[in-house]
Amino acid sequence: MTKKTWIIFVVICASILGGLVWMSKSKQVNVDTIDILAIQGASEQNGNIADHVFGNKDAKVRIIEYGDFQCPGCGSAYPILKAVSEKYKDDVAFIFRNFPLPIHGNARAAAAAAEAAGLQGKYWEMHDKLYSAQNEWSELSGSMRLDIFAGYAETLGVDRAKFLTDIEDGQLEKKINFDKALGAKAGVTGTPSIFVNGKAADQSVKDDKLVAGNTTDPLVWSNQALFEKHILIPALKEAGVSTDKYE
Repeated sequence: MTKKTWIIFVVICASILGGLVWMSKSKQVNVDTIDILAIQGASEQNGNIADHVFGNKDAKVRIIEYGDFQCPGCGSAYPILKAVSEKYKDDVAFIFRNFPLPIHGNARAAAAAAEAAGLQGKYWEMHDKLYSAQNEWSELSGSMRLDIFAGYAETLGVDRAKFLTDIEDGQLEKKINFDKALGAKAGVTGTPSIFVNGKAADQSVKDDKLVAGNTTDPLVWSNQALFEKHILIPALKEAGVSTDKYE
C-alpha cells in the first residue's frame, strides 16, 4: 500500500467511524433528570408514547421489565410475567420497556411492531403474540418479517395499512430509544432485566433462599412460584399491601 493509498484508507475509516459515532449519539436520549421508577407519561422525548402498563397504574408495587422480543431468555420469562401480572393485576403495575439488543437482528423491528399496534390500542395483544410466536419470526429477513408482523396485526384487529405506515414513523424510534436510555440509566446490559420497586430480580434460588445469580440454580424469575414467594409477596408486604388473598 502506497503512502497516498494509506492516507485515503485512513480518511475513509475515519469518516466511517465518525459517521457511526454521530449515528450513535443521534440515538442517545438524555434522561438524567427522569425518575426511571416512575410511570412515564407521553412526552416529546418518547415520541408522545407513554409507558405501557398492565394492571393497576396506581399500585404500590411496580414490576418493570426491560425486554427484547427476540431474546430467548425474555421468551422464557414471558409466560411467568404474564401469569403474575394477571394474577396480581389489582395490586401490581407491570411495565414493559423496550431494550432491543444489537445481537438480535429483528428485535428493534419487533419493538416497532408492538408500538405500532399500540397506536391502535392493541399493544399488549401484539406484545403477547410476538413472544408466543417468537420462533416464527426471529430468523426471518426484512420483507418476510414485516409481512408476518402485519399479519399478526390484522388478526388482532389492527388496520394493516395504518400499521405499515406507523411502523416506519419516527415517533416509534423515539419511544424505543427513550426506553433504552432508561434501561441504561438503570444499569441494564442484558435482557430480561426485571425490577420490582427498583430492586433487580436477577438472583437465583438455592435451598429456598435467594443467592447471587448463577448457572446451576434456577433464576428467581424463571418459575412463577419462586418469583411470587421470594420477590413479589415480600414487595407487597413491604409496601403495606395485604397478601392474604394470595397466600
